[in-house]
Amino acid sequence: MSVVRSISTALALLAATSLTGCATPRTAQPGTTILAGGTIYDGSSETPFVGDVVIAGDEIVYVGPGRDAPANARIIDASGMIVAPGFIDPHTHAQRFLDASDSEGRLNLPWLMQGVTTIFSGVDGSGTPEVGAFLDEVETRGFGTNVATYVGFGPVRRAVLGESGRAPDEGELREMKSLVAKGMCEGALGLSTGLYYVPQSFADTDEVIALAREAAIRGGIYDTHQRDEATYTIGVEQSVQEVLTIGREAGLPVHIAHIKVLGVDAHGTSGAIIEAINRARGAGQDVTADQYPWEASGTSLQAALLPPWSQDGGREALLERLEDPAQRGRIEAEMAENMRRRGGAHSLLLVAPGHEWTSMRLDAIAAKWNVDPIAAAIRIIQDGDRSGKLVSFNMAESDIVAFMRQPWVVTSSDGSEGHPRMYATFPQKYRQYVQQAAAVDLATFINSSTGRTADRFGLSDRGHLRPGYKADIVMFDPDRYRPVATYLRPRELSEGVLTLVVNGEVVIADGKPTGVAAGRALRHRPPPETCPA
Repeated sequence: MSVVRSISTALALLAATSLTGCATPRTAQPGTTILAGGTIYDGSSETPFVGDVVIAGDEIVYVGPGRDAPANARIIDASGMIVAPGFIDPHTHAQRFLDASDSEGRLNLPWLMQGVTTIFSGVDGSGTPEVGAFLDEVETRGFGTNVATYVGFGPVRRAVLGESGRAPDEGELREMKSLVAKGMCEGALGLSTGLYYVPQSFADTDEVIALAREAAIRGGIYDTHQRDEATYTIGVEQSVQEVLTIGREAGLPVHIAHIKVLGVDAHGTSGAIIEAINRARGAGQDVTADQYPWEASGTSLQAALLPPWSQDGGREALLERLEDPAQRGRIEAEMAENMRRRGGAHSLLLVAPGHEWTSMRLDAIAAKWNVDPIAAAIRIIQDGDRSGKLVSFNMAESDIVAFMRQPWVVTSSDGSEGHPRMYATFPQKYRQYVQQAAAVDLATFINSSTGRTADRFGLSDRGHLRPGYKADIVMFDPDRYRPVATYLRPRELSEGVLTLVVNGEVVIADGKPTGVAAGRALRHRPPPETCPA
């Protein structure tokens, strides 16, 4: 167990402020905390060592071999524990916690209890164009983790074109570009898109390139839930080529969100995708991806099964089409093909709470209602936008492992309601792919969850245990760190994180939240000349 004790005798202090970690001042700075005697993984892929991490204020001031403790320092006994940078989750849907009005909700416990100290929002083209106001609210209201965000293509397009499937005219495109530029100047990491989702799926490649250039001008990144991860439209391999084209033409780094090959027709194509990305990287293009360690994705019945054309104009237009026998017949036929791609009705687990179908597979629901699965799916869709929340079992283990082993892939959760990845992604990867399958080693797991992520996204003072870096630190028990959430019980907090420090403040002590919300808003700083005052 973690033991916190106060040292009252005056002893010589370890290093405090040297960038090399070698200075040894004799007295502790006010608020000095030492994680003592742990097995330290510093966020790189280097060999771990046993030693101490010293924190003063919100910064790390020493990382190295253990020595005598200073007077009046707070000592956290890390013997036998893993000490690492706090995990960074670059793809989350944490809006429920970001919007929470209560202090407990804003602690963001699902992520804290996994050892996560920084999350990204506004992914899949979601979020808000009002980036400045959003980040200001994170700072003023307090939040458990640090938060960075993208400016999302979805709200930008909706603000100008609504749910329309048409292309923008010159003036409308200019207006969308202005919204992206505004978001970048207010601190967005870059432009995120979800080209699989309506209405973003209505945009052609040139429209996306035009908006991505606004992010490029301001030093941003292009993050995308690509247009197709399966065989829905252009196919996953061609979709990856579109991502690469957008990055080249717009002139900015690209990052593929939750990289996968989804559905029975796409299984086994990870090798070709890896080869294409490695070829682009070899030619000098900046390409990376993130991945969650689960065989099931999380989405909705609408997104999984409905053809995009049926949603042109929004929900009311969709409901009208479902009442038209001719259009409904066409919709049902395309839904059946999409269901086949995903592995059939049994592969679809409904998880929206409070319904008679909650925690049931679609085939079981259809049998209960004595209808075919497509009719059951339409009935659920007609019930409401949030009724069809879905866990979709659609990935092959061999593809998951193939992507996980790439040096350009980092860990993410894609954490969303009703899926255990919101509560358990990082311990799931540790348990299943480090301890059980040995697909990656512990140093790689930590590097792909910390330093590799921070370096990729320009978090220049986080993600590593180095003097001068912000004190975002996790200490976990290697024997007890585990996921508790499951597909049928997705809202169970993970176990095994004994101490978590965010910006120098202890937010988990002895495995329990302290109630401190120490997160900060992390703003991208574009070149000043690109953002008029």
